[in-house]
Amino acid sequence: MDPDAHADLGSVLAGAYALPAVVLERLPIGQVTVNYRAQAGDEVLFVKQYQDGADLAAEQEAVDQAALAGTHQVPVARVRRSTDGRSIVQQDRVTVSVWEWVSGAVVDNGLNPAQQRAAGAALGRIHVAFADHPAGARPSSKLDKWMHPDIDKLEATTVKLLGIAGERAQRDAFDEAALRTLAERRAVLHRVPELLAGLPQLTCQVLHGDYSAVNLLFDGNALTAVLDFLPPDPFLVAYELGRIAFDPRTVVLNDDWIAAGVNLVTAYLDANPRLPAADVIACARVALLQLMTSLYGVKQHYLKPGLLQDDLDQFWLLRHAAAQRLLENLADVETALAQVARGR
Repeated sequence: MDPDAHADLGSVLAGAYALPAVVLERLPIGQVTVNYRAQAGDEVLFVKQYQDGADLAAEQEAVDQAALAGTHQVPVARVRRSTDGRSIVQQDRVTVSVWEWVSGAVVDNGLNPAQQRAAGAALGRIHVAFADHPAGARPSSKLDKWMHPDIDKLEATTVKLLGIAGERAQRDAFDEAALRTLAERRAVLHRVPELLAGLPQLTCQVLHGDYSAVNLLFDGNALTAVLDFLPPDPFLVAYELGRIAFDPRTVVLNDDWIAAGVNLVTAYLDANPRLPAADVIACARVALLQLMTSLYGVKQHYLKPGLLQDDLDQFWLLRHAAAQRLLENLADVETALAQVARGR
């Protein structure tokens, strides 16, 4: 850590939070914030430092979303307010929020059946909690763009990345993998319009915004915290359900991945039984479309590396493999989801 940055952060924690002599340990997590484990005497806290230019009004809304979910039996971390009552503090060059430390760990090799049920139930409760959110009445900021992806632009970017990887004088293992996976992705981009055309009318409301395995903490089979809520912005319920039910780790690493996804969806419906069957059946297709129209990870590698680029490299390979498997088995997945949605 930059010694000056360390001193500045410590000064803010001491002055704004009355936490002197904090021992900070940077955590290897997060792509948009820098995160720390903070030891303050006998107390352990989580400190999130925002990058320059962060939209603090939006970040405050995200904090409020976590608190709202917590009132609906969703396990969340509680924000620690500053001595003058703020949940986000901006001082000099430092902007932070401080949270209680929640025991648990991210499951990075696919959720087991009990964890799937816990994740599905929590998401169902979140969607029930946010169903009547005032922000849900306004237009989605990203739905129209998502429903009408620019396939020509996506193919052009794919070709550009292929060119960069292919022209390297000394290719490493990731370059070779990128050349293979990008070529495979380019070969199926023509399928996107037909997949979109097969979608029914879908439910749109305020969501968690980033409900994925990396934002779920487990202690054994118990879900101890749902992290990193985003500001309220309505989007497809099927997107958030499909994204976690058919998480790339599940699809790629679990031989019985269809049953695993259905298990999570079943637990979700126990908590949110009013979700229309059309949304349930479409959730895998929506998850597939999200994967097929995203170059997240490989794009950063060649154009603008992220904070933890090695993680992004592996995430690209995992997401690509999941997209291939989902595309090949979509009919079977939708049949299984239809049985759950219509059999209730």
